[in-house]
Amino acid sequence: MAKKRPQTKAAKPQNTSNEPVPVVGAREPCPCGSGRRYKACHGRAASHAVTELVQRPFEGLAGECDWVALRELVPAATVELTLKDGLPEGVPSVTLATVLPMAWPALRREDGSVLLGLQNDTPSGDLSRDLANTLQRALVAEPGNPVTADKAPADGPRLQDLLDPDATFAPDVHTGFEFWVPDADNANAEVTASLERANAAAIPTVRLTGVDCAYWCETPEKNHLRWAMPHPEEKLLDALARLHAAGTSSLGEDTRLVGSFRAHGIIVPVWDLPSAMTAEECEKPAAAFAERLAEALASDAPLTAEERRSRGGLTNRQVTLS
Repeated sequence: MAKKRPQTKAAKPQNTSNEPVPVVGAREPCPCGSGRRYKACHGRAASHAVTELVQRPFEGLAGECDWVALRELVPAATVELTLKDGLPEGVPSVTLATVLPMAWPALRREDGSVLLGLQNDTPSGDLSRDLANTLQRALVAEPGNPVTADKAPADGPRLQDLLDPDATFAPDVHTGFEFWVPDADNANAEVTASLERANAAAIPTVRLTGVDCAYWCETPEKNHLRWAMPHPEEKLLDALARLHAAGTSSLGEDTRLVGSFRAHGIIVPVWDLPSAMTAEECEKPAAAFAERLAEALASDAPLTAEERRSRGGLTNRQVTLS
């Protein structure tokens, strides 16, 4: 048998200063001087920083729950964004859009305005950093061009670094995707056909006005209310269980709390509604439910046996979207 080569212990990274280690090829010697390849030394930490999943990428942004809803639940919506440092010269506006034509990450229009797409696959585990990278590239792109996907640097800015945290985040939900083009009524035949296909696939959706981050939607079998809530998951599930066990978790006759989505660190309870129940007819029941929920959230009493059973049922019907 061949003799095994004696194993030597790899040297520890030599860079003891606070200066960043330059990025090099994965198989090249690490610039820190450890004698190891970059991928086995500082490259490992850099790769981990890029791929590690950020559970709440929109935390700290104004309208966090609406960000989640627009990312996962709403077909067609736009929001005017406010940058911390103001708009660059030649950029009249920056608008967040749920989705853009051809699934472009962003678009710099002929007039210099920017559309940033939200419902796109991103290359790292930090959605906020990926979107910030796309936004920065869109701000300097040539007008009239889309912005392609690209990998954000591990130490690049996040949306929280670029957007004004005190600005109002007010989604404008649309019935279709006419916001894609400045003048949809006079678009050419190809664009018109594309819009018609996209509009036909969009589920009619309305954002309620009396409560925050609740979206009514219409489907062929029944309607639904999907309500993104900012409360900690365990506390919210306890509160919903209390209401469900007490028979007060519905939004009125023939409505039912059926479960919830978990998306980007936010819980989104879902109700089944009668097909005849409109968004306007949800307003009062939703406002009344919000009051009952606030009372249930304030309770620190241990769950009863019935409430624990209700909680288990709600947990079993929870679907993770991201």
